[in-house]
Amino acid sequence: MNLLFPPADVLATTRTGAQCLLDALVECGVDTIFGYPGGAVLPLYDALYADRRLRHVLVRHEQAAVHAAQGYARTTGRLGVVLVTSGPGMANTTSGLLDALSDSIPVLCISGQVATHLIGTSAFQECDALGIARTVTKWRAQVRSADDVAATIHAAVRAATTGRPGPVLVDVPKDVQAQAAQAATAPAPVGTSAVSALPDAARLAEAAALIRHARRPVFYGGGGLVNAGPAACAAFADLVRWKNGPCTLTLMGLGAFPASAPQWLGMLGMHGTLEANLAMHHADLVVCVGARFDDRVTGHLGHFCPDAKIIHVDIDPASIGRVVRADVGLAGDCCAVLAALSDVLGPAPDARLLDDWWATIAGWRSVRCLAFEPAADTIVPQQLMHALDAQLAGRDAVVATDVGQHQMWAAQYLRFDAPGRWLTSGGAGTMGYGLPAAIGAQVARPEATVVCVSGDASILMNIQELATAVQHRCPVKLIVSNNGCMGMVRQWQELHYDGRYSHTWAEALPDFVALARAFGWQAARVTRGDALDAALAAALAAPGPYLLDVAVEQTENCFPMIPAGRGHHEILLGKDRWHGG
Repeated sequence: MNLLFPPADVLATTRTGAQCLLDALVECGVDTIFGYPGGAVLPLYDALYADRRLRHVLVRHEQAAVHAAQGYARTTGRLGVVLVTSGPGMANTTSGLLDALSDSIPVLCISGQVATHLIGTSAFQECDALGIARTVTKWRAQVRSADDVAATIHAAVRAATTGRPGPVLVDVPKDVQAQAAQAATAPAPVGTSAVSALPDAARLAEAAALIRHARRPVFYGGGGLVNAGPAACAAFADLVRWKNGPCTLTLMGLGAFPASAPQWLGMLGMHGTLEANLAMHHADLVVCVGARFDDRVTGHLGHFCPDAKIIHVDIDPASIGRVVRADVGLAGDCCAVLAALSDVLGPAPDARLLDDWWATIAGWRSVRCLAFEPAADTIVPQQLMHALDAQLAGRDAVVATDVGQHQMWAAQYLRFDAPGRWLTSGGAGTMGYGLPAAIGAQVARPEATVVCVSGDASILMNIQELATAVQHRCPVKLIVSNNGCMGMVRQWQELHYDGRYSHTWAEALPDFVALARAFGWQAARVTRGDALDAALAAALAAPGPYLLDVAVEQTENCFPMIPAGRGHHEILLGKDRWHGG
């Protein structure tokens, strides 16, 4: 039998590998795929043609497919799925897969491959997909028989969604896609992951005692809380309120605790608030939930939390103690561990026990580290983010960002009261993430206001996705903070390289308004602070996709900042303006 083109009578009575693959996706609860077709994946696209169970979103670049799947996954809490062809199609996914691995986002990438008899011959558009994916996925497999397709997809979904979530790859040769499945292999059931064992009672009791007796506690949450879901975030918030202690979050954790709550200190880390960083430095107890003590958070490890006991809750036992020694490590799902901890904490302590700690924090807050001077005839980037936050109030919006100064200003000034509303690239810092992630979020929540905050350098990385938004009727609002340079790189060159601005200035920026209109978007440009509110309101009110090009001050730097090699107590509030504490 010709496996690439089975006889019609066989096709009428059996399922091909491609059809088995789509069946398996549906069985796993998938309803949306982000992808781009090509020769080695045409049997799968042919099967999609007649399959009304799955929505396919055609992107314009395979990297964007992964970022869109990430945006979909982070907005819904479900698996994001990507479908690409072999060779350059698969290779183009690596930045997105790295990003998903760094930020623990569940993504299934399905790549086409040349026919099995051609593998290893350097055939047209052949690549070693498993080799390429080895360092950017948590699991990968190549299917060699249509009979194995369903079981492999089910195994991939389990790998992507259990334990610490992450990206996986299934590579499917073209002949396997077209091959008739001869056996009905019963796939292993897919559903919730096996419940991880809770920490033993002694460890929970030890953690509870530390929390009860702490006088200078800080509750520190990360992206793992968001990944664990709304119930985990609610349990974390209950713990913070039980102790009435201060709370801070990482860049990836924003939204896991309400920014409107009185206990909120703002984001911590390199561009975190003064009060969050100094509270960490002077704490006697740090309760870390779903974060990994990233170097952008800790600063110089020798100065990190010098007087604090550390409680670390993480789903991955290998993460506990890997960077910072934990006095009490609690391995397991955040939600389950927090629930078990709540059971042994007992009645809430006297809130007055933390009066002195809150008085100290009030002194740090009084510095108003995020204060800025608005302008009428120009726009400072902080003014843009502050105005955007005001315009988004009450909308329950989803905001995606790219990477750079605009990302840090957005994290500082935009406030989120629920998880799944803030999408950004943390661990990998991938320029080009924002627009496709926003499109993925809009696909997931078509009724929501979805905003992408980008910079003039970042947006050019995946500008072609403007076409995707138009084709799939995604009314994304794109706010470009346009300073005409690679702002964060320029800032580091100013502060650390004596102002030697090596290749950070853009001399041929496009007319973003004309470019957006060429793609079918509405667009406008604003250059004055006194016109900013009206311009933002018009953008958000537009019925379709809208780009607002905002000309911001070119040489503005993002503060506060903990320079490289410094601790949380050594904070730049402005150029040559230090705050030690």
